[in-house]
Amino acid sequence: MAKKTYKTHENEPMPVGEPEVAYRTRVSPSNSWNPNVPFHGTQEEWWEHIRRIEAGNFTPWEEAKKEFEEWKKEFLANRLK
Repeated sequence: MAKKTYKTHENEPMPVGEPEVAYRTRVSPSNSWNPNVPFHGTQEEWWEHIRRIEAGNFTPWEEAKKEFEEWKKEFLANRLK
């Protein structure tokens, strides 16, 4: 792939092969997982990632829907003030 030039926040040209590379170099790695950066890994790494998600807290659909409706009601009430 041909090298392209992308502008950073400082308006300095940065040659990179893909926009994702520019994003990865500009954003600080405060979190090990970022939804804006593609995740490439082996099948075992994917399964490990999924198992960590499944081991977290589980909220039943009815409870999640109730919490969302309460949040939405409060959010809209505060927005109208």
